[in-house]
Amino acid sequence: MSDRGRDPLLPLKYADIAILVIALPIFIVASWPLLGWVTGAGVWLMWRGIGAWADRKAVSSGDMRTFVGIETAAMIGRGWLLGLILIAVGLLAGNDVGLSAAVLAIVLFSVSFTFKLVTRAFDGPPGSKPSP
Repeated sequence: MSDRGRDPLLPLKYADIAILVIALPIFIVASWPLLGWVTGAGVWLMWRGIGAWADRKAVSSGDMRTFVGIETAAMIGRGWLLGLILIAVGLLAGNDVGLSAAVLAIVLFSVSFTFKLVTRAFDGPPGSKPSP
C-alpha cells in the first residue's frame, strides 16, 4: 500500500473537530448546559464551512489581491458572526449557556488557528501544487 496521496498533516487540520467531539462527554459529565455545546458546535461548524468555502474561492481566484481580500473578509465576517451569535444566545438562553458556548468556541478557535498556521507553512504559496 502506497502512502502517496495521504496528507501527513491531516490530523492537525481536524484537531478542532476531534476536540469538539471530546467536549460533548465533558459537558455531560460536568453537567454543563448541553445547549451551550450545541450552540458552540453549531457556530464552529458554520465557521469552518464558511472558511473552507472562502479558502476554495480565494485559491481559485488566481490573483493574490483577490486571495487576500477574500480571506480577510471571510475572517472578519466570521468573527463578527460568531460573536453576535454567542452574545444573542447568552442573552436569550442565559449566561451559563452563553458562557459555555463561548469558552468552547475560544478553545476550538485557538486550536484551529494554531494548527492552521503550522499546516499552512507546509502547503506552499496559494495556488501552488504540493511536490511529490
